[in-house]
Amino acid sequence: MRSETISYRLGEVEMKGFASYDANFKKRPVILVVHEWWGLNDYAKKRAEQLSKLGYFVFAVDMYGEGKTADNPKDAGAMAMPFYSDPDMANERIWAALEKIKSYPQADLNKVVAIGYCFGGSMVLNAAKSGIDFKGVVSFHGGLAGLPADKSKLKSKVLVCHGAADQFVPDEEVARFKREMDSIGADYTFKSYADATHAFTNPDATENGKKFNLPIAYNKKADEDSWKDFMAFLKELKMEN
Repeated sequence: MRSETISYRLGEVEMKGFASYDANFKKRPVILVVHEWWGLNDYAKKRAEQLSKLGYFVFAVDMYGEGKTADNPKDAGAMAMPFYSDPDMANERIWAALEKIKSYPQADLNKVVAIGYCFGGSMVLNAAKSGIDFKGVVSFHGGLAGLPADKSKLKSKVLVCHGAADQFVPDEEVARFKREMDSIGADYTFKSYADATHAFTNPDATENGKKFNLPIAYNKKADEDSWKDFMAFLKELKMEN
């Protein structure tokens, strides 16, 4: 198994993504991982390694460039906000990662699923809604108030793993998302996990919640249940190895 930081460029910006894969692979399905608003930190990299051990070629995208990460909400918000307001810029970062993956013979670019956590969940949903043709996208505790659903653009199957107690994603935002997806006949599954807050999959969330007075916490059951739902989604997409 090989895990390595990978440099690639988009114009003048140098990205520092993270690839994890078995170098002996011939062709394997690809999973893109898009990080939380903290940046491409150890949590996203651990998820990448977890998935590569299951037989996938995994690439964790550096959305901010230069491997930038934040250790406080103020800096994290400042780095994340431009991508919420400019989905095209976010998509350019995702496309740059996909372009870099083309250089790996182990990667099967006909089978690509994009997953994201919090900020990353919003980014992969927007990418799919804007027409990037993934086989599927998965949002773990991501925001849902992104681009409107458009039947002419959304080609990907969608799985949303949502914390029922997420104070950052109010019930009306959930209802609006479902209405829009239903209105275009989107192929999506919405899973809601009882007592789970924002960031429920990240073991560091509880400490960060206390440190910064944020309504976030790790929820072991919701983490495990959402992972099972994710694995079932991959099987449904025929992404097994």
